[in-house]
Amino acid sequence: MAVEVILPRVDMDMVQAKISKWHVKEGDAVKAGAALFEIETDKAAMEIEAPASGIVRNISVAEGTSAAVGSAVAYIYNEGEAAAVPPPKAVIPPARPSAAATVAVPADLAEAPRALAGGMRATPLARRLARQLGLQLSDVKGSGPHGRIVADDVQTRAEARGSTAPLPESPPPEDASRHYAPGSYESLPVDGMRRTIAQRLTLSKQTVPHFYLSVTCTIDRLIEARASLNEAAPRGTDKSPLWRLSVNDFVIKALGLALQRVPAANVTWAGDRILQHRTSDVGVAVAVEGGLFTPVLRSVEGKTLSALSLEMKALAAKARARKLLPSEYQGGTTAVSNLGMFGIEEFTAIINPPHATILAVGAGVEHFVPVKGQPVLKTQMRCTLSCDHRAVDGAVGAELLQAFRQLIEDPLLMLA
Repeated sequence: MAVEVILPRVDMDMVQAKISKWHVKEGDAVKAGAALFEIETDKAAMEIEAPASGIVRNISVAEGTSAAVGSAVAYIYNEGEAAAVPPPKAVIPPARPSAAATVAVPADLAEAPRALAGGMRATPLARRLARQLGLQLSDVKGSGPHGRIVADDVQTRAEARGSTAPLPESPPPEDASRHYAPGSYESLPVDGMRRTIAQRLTLSKQTVPHFYLSVTCTIDRLIEARASLNEAAPRGTDKSPLWRLSVNDFVIKALGLALQRVPAANVTWAGDRILQHRTSDVGVAVAVEGGLFTPVLRSVEGKTLSALSLEMKALAAKARARKLLPSEYQGGTTAVSNLGMFGIEEFTAIINPPHATILAVGAGVEHFVPVKGQPVLKTQMRCTLSCDHRAVDGAVGAELLQAFRQLIEDPLLMLA
């Protein structure tokens, strides 16, 4: 009997994926567990293995084509078994038009839905719309995957109740090309990663009330400690060091410890409540071709600098190869964006929901600083904390930055 090859869900909020490459063609023999095809999501490219051994038939989704999660994209037959009539191609149904469609970011591209009482799940956009309309989500029937409630469902329920309050309409995007002469530019397609970055960060700036706090850290002692630790690093058989610490490794560790000192900043805004996290899970922005990923280092407060350094290098390599697993980029309680290696001295970063903070780190720059009336050359680094004012007040953000600066300026505290 033929075995269906199903397009799997590799991300909690994933509803479709693009098959970027088939490793087999119609009629090829495969072994169970062999690489069958690759799928591309907005976060990663992943190889999907054959669920059984046999002959591949009825490939219904071509390379470069998207299909709905859960649909059959091919079948595997026993050798000598006749192939059935090819099934219809997996087609992604068009979204049902509604007032919710005017929101800048579709519900199915918003952050991962949160479980509600009774096992229900709803997207953040659906929860926000329900609050605006005065609806209880327990009265709404979900039409999304596994009964998840999406914004469309909330709007439909409100219309049935006769008390609609549609979301404010967004003007259609302007065709910027009309400002430029034909032939004076090259039109580049927007891929899934770039589209998701645009949608999520637009949503963040529209819905998250940002405020910013900056501090100057003197990092001469950190530079000395880094050099000493790197010099003392154990060597492998080829005499090369087994690890090499970067300034960013110290930044990640300091932020993780600071969040433990100031737990009121280690939070997530969840609408009707604030989630205070027990561990410091720090996302770190990694630039890749065409965009960026933010892999997450878990429980930073309990890891050594060398362990963090090795883990960060491994995650960065996977991010650049677009091989991150969902468990390696989902969640997190804060994030770090460091542009110091590009010579940027100071900048502000946009919060990546569901985080309530993000730390923007600039380059270390030498300045003459007055010490007892005499100019002394110091290396200083500017850091700016972006905060979600719904969950973090100014005094809490300031306390977090104060704790962070103390650790950065006295790095031996991170080793205690």
